[in-house]
Amino acid sequence: MFYLITVTVLWAFSFSLIGEFLAGSVDSYFAVLTRIVLATLVFLPFLKPALLNLKQKAILASLGAVQLGLMYIFFYHAFLFLSVPEVLLFTIFTPLYVAILNDALFKRFTPFYLLCALIATTGAAIIRFNGISDNYWFGFAVVQGANLSFALGQVGYKKLTSTFKTQVPYHNVFAWFYLGALAIALPAFFIFGNTSQLPQNAQQWGILLWLGIVASGLGYYFWNQGALKVSGGTLAIMNNALIPAGLVVNLLLWQKDTDFSRLFLGGAIIAIALWMSHQYSKKQKQL
Repeated sequence: MFYLITVTVLWAFSFSLIGEFLAGSVDSYFAVLTRIVLATLVFLPFLKPALLNLKQKAILASLGAVQLGLMYIFFYHAFLFLSVPEVLLFTIFTPLYVAILNDALFKRFTPFYLLCALIATTGAAIIRFNGISDNYWFGFAVVQGANLSFALGQVGYKKLTSTFKTQVPYHNVFAWFYLGALAIALPAFFIFGNTSQLPQNAQQWGILLWLGIVASGLGYYFWNQGALKVSGGTLAIMNNALIPAGLVVNLLLWQKDTDFSRLFLGGAIIAIALWMSHQYSKKQKQL
């Protein structure tokens, strides 16, 4: 739990740093590539290839490609269409996706989770009921792409580590995770990147260094290790703990013109949907 709480506090600042200083001024693909390269360099010196077989290496790299590579591409683009508080609120769907993906993994289907997602979508609409635009809903969909990628990575990582026959020092294999992400980020930048939007000042470079080495490098490692030490329910709750933490940071340090009544009403409806899902999961475990 300590790992998850620490990373939650760490990531709470990342949303605002991206939204306030990088989004729209630094090319998203370059920012993603820089973060992943730096994170890879943190763990590459510890890599011991012999600890995993070829299949395990490929799976771990694939999880990195999805949870980090694809997720970051979706995530950074979301800030072009949504405010920081909106991006934060819409990440609340991640635990639902975790539950649905778990169902898929064990060949089950639970329609109640889809009902919860629909209720939460209503809450999202209330936040921007006046002046909802195509960009808003497109941004909402982009965040869901990030949520699905992050959820799939968490579920897949727990499943993969359960197949390890011996106790593996995770820091000696985690570089495969970042190398997989790099396989997505590198070609994405060369194909879609805009070289005219590279960082222009020391502040932007400093933020990228912090996000790459600390938030991505150390953050994802300790988050995934923390996920192995807690139950699925606790992991779901911690996924959502990031939302109020990130909102507090953004509203206190970079307070903008915000319709707090709509923000809190919509957020409350989303939270109720999450609570319904969590209560249903608890009852299912008791049966």
